[in-house]
Amino acid sequence: MNILDVNNVSKQYARHLALDRVSFSVREGVIFGLLGPNGAGKTTLIRILNQIIYPDSGNVLFKGQPLSANDVRQIGYLPEERGLYKKMKAGEQALYLARLKGMEHMEALTRLHHKFEEYGILDWWNRPVEELSKGMQQKVQFITTTIHQPAFLILDEPFSGFDPINANLLKEEILKLKAAGTTIILSTHNMSSVEEICDEIALINHAQKILDGNLFEIKNRFKKNIFAVEVSNEENSLADDLQNDFEVIQRQTLPHSIRYDIRLPEGKRANDLLNVCMRHSNILSFHETLPSMNEIFIEQVEHFNQLCHEKE
Repeated sequence: MNILDVNNVSKQYARHLALDRVSFSVREGVIFGLLGPNGAGKTTLIRILNQIIYPDSGNVLFKGQPLSANDVRQIGYLPEERGLYKKMKAGEQALYLARLKGMEHMEALTRLHHKFEEYGILDWWNRPVEELSKGMQQKVQFITTTIHQPAFLILDEPFSGFDPINANLLKEEILKLKAAGTTIILSTHNMSSVEEICDEIALINHAQKILDGNLFEIKNRFKKNIFAVEVSNEENSLADDLQNDFEVIQRQTLPHSIRYDIRLPEGKRANDLLNVCMRHSNILSFHETLPSMNEIFIEQVEHFNQLCHEKE
């Protein structure tokens, strides 16, 4: 079942078209990567999902019904630009924001104390936000975004400014939320995070959706028939046969082995490559190399930009 359906949504500011008939769906319980270069239209879409602005045309359905103001208590939003009140005490502010989401005072206080302790910032409960480090402020904001246990969570560049340890802590928290049934939209330029935690993605460029679907299926769709094979030793005849029958992209000498990256030409199968390697050497590992999301992102954006240029 879909928790979110975006149907032919368009939005224009004066002469700037921010979204052009964008459509996609988000299934319940997944982590959905919303990707695109700067200026692609992601921020406009996120503002529409949060009902900060409204589309000029098209519609958004939440749990099968038109998105409405009543849905705000089921949605959590962590903006890219953090918005805590600097003079206000961290705990007091977190409690205030939890109450705005409809939580009872004692329930909010109990949950917040637990989360502040879990995140290692309980000692800063009564300190003004401006005295907290940037990382601590981001922890406070993430806690306030999720404390009401929303069914649907929108995270805009959540890893920005976090050191590797705290970024990993945040990833673990996001995965815990998913395991508990929360659906998450993750808007980020960090493709390694997309690889690690996203189930599905949509890629937006120049106001249009240019790619969407299951992450694994997308990676398979754009694979280029490249295999990595590692052998324990090498006879000269192996190198010769590989050069003659396949496209050797790279040969790397390792301390106790040799690794080849090889593209299979038309008509060749993985078994053909294995047979050649087995005739000459002992195979330590063999696998197909799928493109990274970073590679797919760059390739698809550049291809779309080229098409747009040719139309002008």
